[in-house]
Amino acid sequence: MAERSVLVTGGTGGLGGAVTAAFLRAGWRVVVPEREGAATEPAGAGPVRLTADLLEPAGAARAVELAAADPAAPLRAVVNLVGGYASGGLVHETPVEEFDRMLRINLRPTYLVTQAALPHLVAAGGGAVVCVSARAAVAPFPGAAGYATAKAAVLAFANAVAVEYRPRGVRCNTVLPSVIDTPANRAAQPDADHRRWVSPAEIAAVIRFLASDESAPTSGASIPVYGRA
Repeated sequence: MAERSVLVTGGTGGLGGAVTAAFLRAGWRVVVPEREGAATEPAGAGPVRLTADLLEPAGAARAVELAAADPAAPLRAVVNLVGGYASGGLVHETPVEEFDRMLRINLRPTYLVTQAALPHLVAAGGGAVVCVSARAAVAPFPGAAGYATAKAAVLAFANAVAVEYRPRGVRCNTVLPSVIDTPANRAAQPDADHRRWVSPAEIAAVIRFLASDESAPTSGASIPVYGRA
């Protein structure tokens, strides 16, 4: 029987599947929220699933409540993977609506889920929050100002959580991937050297470590997971 629970948002995506699998192998109870209409595999011995809109406070709260519902496996970690990418023109060519959309889908779910989970993590005696930013947050490239700004905001938010909740036993760290080697990214960039990209399994191992007691001294870290890109 699992002795601790982790909430993995975006757990059905290209990176999320690897993260979910890593925690299941390590013996965690894993809770994975899904969007309405998402294709759901049979639960079996896999994660606990629910439908929730993480862009809304009620949906984020419902996901957290389920993750914290098993007294035998208290909520001890949250992994914020939900986000999205869009590229376009330069700043003067980018509609403010697109800029706002990048902030909404990358920052808002991370904020709402973490906000709802923090009291449970504190009550459980401490735990870990892991957020996913991007290399673009610290090394922007042309045509993606909204994305780079949103991922930089995720990084700043995670650092704020680390400072505020360190005295209460809750750690918060961030991983910064380069290009992740997923089917979607390969389809979008068929001529790229995919050998240089970082695999979901490699990132998942780092995330699982940051959520575990093995990384207990570490909080407020920004971990590059670039592969060879």
